[in-house]
Order: sequence, then structure tokens, then C-alpha cells
Amino acid sequence: MLVYAHFWRVKLSTNLRRAKPCFVFFLGSLLTTQIAFAQIAKPLTVIVPFPAGGTIDVLMRLLGTKMSADFPGGGSVVIENKAGASGNIGAEFVYRSEANGKTLLASPPGSIAINHHLYKKLNYDPTRWQPITVFATAPNVLVVGPTIPAKNVAELVAYLKANPGKVTYASQGNGSTSHLTARMFMQLTSTEMLHVPYKGTAPALFDLMAGNVDIFFDNLSSAIPFHQSGKLRILAVADRQRSKALPQVLTFAEQKLPSMQATTFFTLVAPPEASSATVDTIYKSVSQALSDTEIQNKFLEIGVQPKMLTPEQSSKFIRDESEKWQMVIKSANVSLD
Repeated sequence: MLVYAHFWRVKLSTNLRRAKPCFVFFLGSLLTTQIAFAQIAKPLTVIVPFPAGGTIDVLMRLLGTKMSADFPGGGSVVIENKAGASGNIGAEFVYRSEANGKTLLASPPGSIAINHHLYKKLNYDPTRWQPITVFATAPNVLVVGPTIPAKNVAELVAYLKANPGKVTYASQGNGSTSHLTARMFMQLTSTEMLHVPYKGTAPALFDLMAGNVDIFFDNLSSAIPFHQSGKLRILAVADRQRSKALPQVLTFAEQKLPSMQATTFFTLVAPPEASSATVDTIYKSVSQALSDTEIQNKFLEIGVQPKMLTPEQSSKFIRDESEKWQMVIKSANVSLD
């Protein structure tokens, strides 16, 4: 009996030793699966550095609805607005976030290609973003409220020269593309207006309709509904061609102001240390969402042209835009503290 018991102890010990590697492998596989599941299930947070209701906010929410399908197991795409300081507050938040692909920045040009030319000091470096894609563009347009009698650009220029420094123009904030586009317009027409900065597009539009401010160089997508309803009037499009969404409105070039070219772009970027694998994964998700015909049609309906540039193409596009606006900033002598 003692010999028999010893035999089984030896055999059991031997079997355990043989089974140990398999058991360890099983535990490792299980742990890896759990970690991967946890990463997938964790929501993707996209920070929009401007208030809700603006073009970038609307576009990102449309994309986010489709992208949520890529985050199963309880995951989702959360759009969060962190407005303030011309987009700098939201941008800094993302810049200092973990570079794990779970916190991204969706923004128009300001915090991507312009602000470092305007501010003497920023708490983030826009040149270090990891571009994922430029997913849309929209031309800026000249919008006037009920206080302006002009019906075209020539009449507006005449009105401004007859009332130097008395007409007010809104912007999405100091240093925004709407601010810089207005500065470009004043340079080209030798006119002067008073700047009234707002915190985003929506409040500027509401004050324009109320007659509290006179002019707004907005992007086409957010201005179209108000033009179509007759509450505001778009006098010109700052692009080489007329917009398909608003074909009856002339370009600045058609109104003898060919140098007046200003397009807003909308981009998605990751923090500086994000890996190329992370960037590629998010790019594929956005690309798939934007390939949806319904999404494309919604973009076009609001006056935005879908783009879907690759990370490499986006990097070059952003550099070119940055150089263009830097020239405008220098010539207009615009700076922010």
C-alpha cells in the first residue's frame, strides 16, 4: 500500500510539472484577452475645443456615431466640448493626455496650424501633433446681418469706407480663421472695422441675427441655414469656385477680389507620442465612417466637402496652411498674449 501511494504521488507531481507550462500559457492568454477587451471597451474621447453647435462639433458627432461600431464590448465614441482661449484649453488637455489613442483632438485650424504664430507662449506645441486625417474643408463666407444694407461686395466696401471704424465684425475668437479672414479682407479693401470676438461660432451667429454685430466671416457650413431662412445674407464665398451647396452666391473673385481665398479645414489629431499603429487604427475607423454615403451627403448638405486625407497627406496640408496664415498674421501685425 505504501509503495502504491508513493507511485501515485510521483506520477501526480510529474503530471503537474508537465502541465505547468500549459497552465501558464492559458493564464497569459486569458490575461491578454482581458486587457485587449478592456482597451476596446474603453470609450474613445474626442475633444472639440469649441462650444457645441459649431461646424467641427456637428461634423465630429456625425462621424462619432458611425465610428462607435468599431468599439464593441461597451465602448463608444464620446464627443466632449472644452472651449476657451481660441481652442487652447481643449488642445492642451489632449496634448497632455496619454498617447494611447483614447483621447483625440478634433479641431479647425486654430490649435492645429495657427495659434503658435499668434501667442508668445503656449502650453503645448502644435507642430508636434500626430495628424490622423483632415476629414473635411469648407470655404469661409462673408455674412452680413440686418444692420448692413449692402447687397454685394462692392456695395459693402463703399459702405465701410463711408463709415470707417464704425462697423463691427464678429469672430469665433481672437486668432481664429474668421478673425484672420476679416483682417485679410480689410487689407485687400483698405477698410477698417471693429473686432468683436466670441467663444465659438454659435454665439457669434446669434448676435449677428440680433443686430448686435454687423458682419461675420463664418465658414459656409454653419452659415447656410441662416442664409436660406433669410435671417442672414451671404454676400460672397472665399473660394476659387462657387459652392455646390450655394451656387447662386458669387465668389470674391467674381466680385473683383481674386486674392480673397480662405478655407477652413477640419482635422483629427493625436497627442505627440501616439504610435503610428494608433494613428493608422483611428484613421481606418474615420475613413470607414466617412465612406458611408449618408454621412457624405450630410456633410455636403451643410456645405462641407469630405476630404479624408491620409496621415502623411494631412501633415503636408497642415504645414502649407500654417505657412499661409503665418503670412497673414505677420502682414496684419496680429498677436495675442
